Amino acid sequence: MKSEKEKMLSGELYNASDDELSKERLKARLLIKELNDSREDEESKRLGIIKELIPTSGDNLWLEPPFYCDYGINMIIGDNVFFNFNCVVLDVAHVKIGDRTKMGPNVQIYTATHPMNYKERASGLELGKAITIGNDLWIGGAAIICPGVTIGDRTVIGSGSVVTKDIPSDVFAAGNPCKIIRELEQ
Repeated sequence: MKSEKEKMLSGELYNASDDELSKERLKARLLIKELNDSREDEESKRLGIIKELIPTSGDNLWLEPPFYCDYGINMIIGDNVFFNFNCVVLDVAHVKIGDRTKMGPNVQIYTATHPMNYKERASGLELGKAITIGNDLWIGGAAIICPGVTIGDRTVIGSGSVVTKDIPSDVFAAGNPCKIIRELEQ
């Protein structure tokens, strides 16, 4: 029988109140509080907290406080990734972010979702859908990346966009819902 965590990470309905998941979220919340309360001149302390919060992160990951996430441990982040102020990552499923990707302030990445059927929703069970974000992206401020989305390499997502469907590589896309505006020259 699968654990609730195994169900969560495989995109199945799961019970978020499970003891193991509750403990992991609490650990993340305590690390996030420590990160968000740290000072600008405590760079080595911040880097240590970030590495503990997101152990599968590459070199030079920078999370500009405040930053928020559910678990941290469900993110796989490449080298030289930057999150500006007030970003949120609901990582109940895996979130993969490639190298040299930049997030503007208030970017929100949501793997968490709920059943569309009201009876399933009423059960209290939840689910998540993994998100993949490629290399060399720029995601503009206040963009929202919805569950299950993949965004290709070198793409730019305009500020305030709501990305509900996959976006290919090498395009500028924007809007609500986010649509391809034009191809980008390489």
